[in-house]
Amino acid sequence: MTTIDDGIKYFLNSETQVLSEILYDTFDINAKDFEYLLKFGAIYVNNERQTKDGWIHPSSQLRVHTKPRRYNCHYNWNALVVFENDFCLVLNKPSGIPSHPSVDNIIENALTQMSMVRKIPLFVTHRLDTLTSGLIVYGKKQSFVKSFNIQIQERTIHKKYVALVESHQTFSKKLTHYMNPTAGTPKKLSDSVIDGWSICELEILEQKEFSPQLSWIKINLLTGRTHQIRSQLSQIGAPIIGDTLYGSQRPFQPNAIALRSCEIQFKCGEEHMKFNIHEDFEF
Repeated sequence: MTTIDDGIKYFLNSETQVLSEILYDTFDINAKDFEYLLKFGAIYVNNERQTKDGWIHPSSQLRVHTKPRRYNCHYNWNALVVFENDFCLVLNKPSGIPSHPSVDNIIENALTQMSMVRKIPLFVTHRLDTLTSGLIVYGKKQSFVKSFNIQIQERTIHKKYVALVESHQTFSKKLTHYMNPTAGTPKKLSDSVIDGWSICELEILEQKEFSPQLSWIKINLLTGRTHQIRSQLSQIGAPIIGDTLYGSQRPFQPNAIALRSCEIQFKCGEEHMKFNIHEDFEF
């Protein structure tokens, strides 16, 4: 058995045993803790998430997230719905909660919470970082999810963001970088082309002074890489307020960075959809 500091434990099973018994005996986990971890989807056998107790075959690899990350879900989720029809739902996601189930917590995320409130299954179409707030679209039908994914590939979906950054420099109208495709964060960028690295492009649509050392900017996201806006702004010496992972020295609100998805445009069937929310920050 090996243990990592973040509470992830591994175990190679040597004989046929019941999953709960393995955890009781090997990981010193009691029945209450087992039910807790099972509920949150924090137990894996051969990289498959387990949702119930059962027999485990010899040579099975167990991975247990003994310290699932927890998130605040105490919101009026119905009040956060911006739009809904038979095909999709547009949500104003709060900061500090994942947009979809995480590896160690399948309950405390916007997708699951909204599905439970509406009592219907919802499907992922795209993502927002946990610390980012704003507009996100969930599918209600797989046909819509497929259409949305095609629109992403064809770059016909338009997303705009607003941010507060720790800089008063005048930004270029377009930022282009290249991102290391290796998993993990913070993301590494290059100003020049590197073979195998993914291009990252965004436009600075507006910029204004927020205070003598801070700027408010509006962004048109042209490509949608993980942590793209955060890493690109950090690369030019303008980290987003509160984003300590990318060099911010100023605190923002708890479990949040000053980045909001404020506008999204896409097609639903033959109808063109456009949604906006407020672009101001309280800081």
